[in-house]
Amino acid sequence: MTTAAISAPAQRAPELLGQTVVVMGGSAGIGLETARRARVEGADIVLAARNPERLKEAARELGALSSAAFDASDPDSLARFFDSLAGPIDHVMVSGAGPRYGRPLDMDPEESRRAFSERAVLTLEVARNAVGKVRPGGSLVLIGGTGGRRITPGYEVVSAVTAAMPALTASLALDLAPIRVNLIAPGFVDTPLSARLLGDGIEARRAELRAKLPIGRVVGPADVAALAVHLMINTAVTGATYDIDGGQQFVA
Repeated sequence: MTTAAISAPAQRAPELLGQTVVVMGGSAGIGLETARRARVEGADIVLAARNPERLKEAARELGALSSAAFDASDPDSLARFFDSLAGPIDHVMVSGAGPRYGRPLDMDPEESRRAFSERAVLTLEVARNAVGKVRPGGSLVLIGGTGGRRITPGYEVVSAVTAAMPALTASLALDLAPIRVNLIAPGFVDTPLSARLLGDGIEARRAELRAKLPIGRVVGPADVAALAVHLMINTAVTGATYDIDGGQQFVA
C-alpha cells in the first residue's frame, strides 16, 4: 500500500498587487472596510472624504499613498482631486453619505432637487473624471441599495434613486468601456451612519434582522467590502447590479 504525498497548498498571491484603488467616502463604514480589504490584496490606497480628522486617521492606519478632504458633490473640487492623482489608477469606489428620507412634497425645491439628483450627479461627475485616469480594464464600483424597492411612505426618494442607479450603471458600462462599471445594492448595513440615523433604535433593528434574515445575522461593512474588491478583481463583470442584504428584501 502506498501513501501519496500530500503537498501543502501554495500561498495565494494578493490579487490587487501593484494596483491603485481610490475610495471616495473612505474614512468610515463601507468605504473604509473596502480600503482595508483592497490593502490586504496588495493595492495602494488613495482616500477621499469630507471629515478631515477621520480621514487622517484612516490614511495613517492604511499607509495610504495620499488622502484628500473635500466635498465630492462640488464638481470643481472633484475635478481638482482627480487632476492631482499621479499616474494611472486602477479602481474607484464611490461610497459616502446615505440616502435622504422624507416625503418629497414636504421638501422645499432645493432639498428635493438634491435628494433626487445628488447620487446620480456625483456618479456622473466621477465617471467623467475617471476617463483618462482609470486604466482600460479598471473599474468603477458604485453603491446603491435595495431598501427602497418597496414603496413606503417616507421612502419615495429612496425608491426613485434605487430604481435609477442600475440603469445608470449599465449605461456607464457602455459609455466608459473598457473601464468596467458595477453597482452594489446593500440592504441594511451595520455602519456608524446607520447607528446615527436610528439612534436609540439601533439595537432593536439589529435584533429584528438577526431574527428575520435567512442568514441569521446582520450584514456588516466587511461583507460589502468583500464584494467590492471581488468586482475590482473579476475583469469579466461590468454593467451589473449585485444585491447584498442577507435576504432582507424577501422577508421585510
